[in-house]
Amino acid sequence: MKLVLFVCVENSCRSQMAEAFGNVYGQEKIKAYSCGSAPSGIVNPMAIESMREVDYDLSVHDSKGFDRIPDMEYDLLVTMGCGDRCPGISATERQDWEIPDPKHMNTDDFAKIRDLICEKVKALIEHV
Repeated sequence: MKLVLFVCVENSCRSQMAEAFGNVYGQEKIKAYSCGSAPSGIVNPMAIESMREVDYDLSVHDSKGFDRIPDMEYDLLVTMGCGDRCPGISATERQDWEIPDPKHMNTDDFAKIRDLICEKVKALIEHV
């Protein structure tokens, strides 16, 4: 099992969706976690609704910071395009996906970001 950490600033949209897709589609290959460098404390309601459309209940997640993830060496740290460097996180490999923040997008554009994240997570799983 590869340990993958998805990070964005608020841990309310992108990294939450990536963690969910990682654990749904990568059950045999990866264990996914997520956190934020400045967590908002809540998962964005639009993210919850968008994930409901693909039969995932994101409402059971919570927005968390670096202090609430397991302190271990991750095989891969993926930042979502928000400029986070995460120097305090130990990871063998680092990637930045440069995914636009959907926080203020309309429902259709939010879904496009969700689907992009899903595609990228599935591609990641294929290559681990």
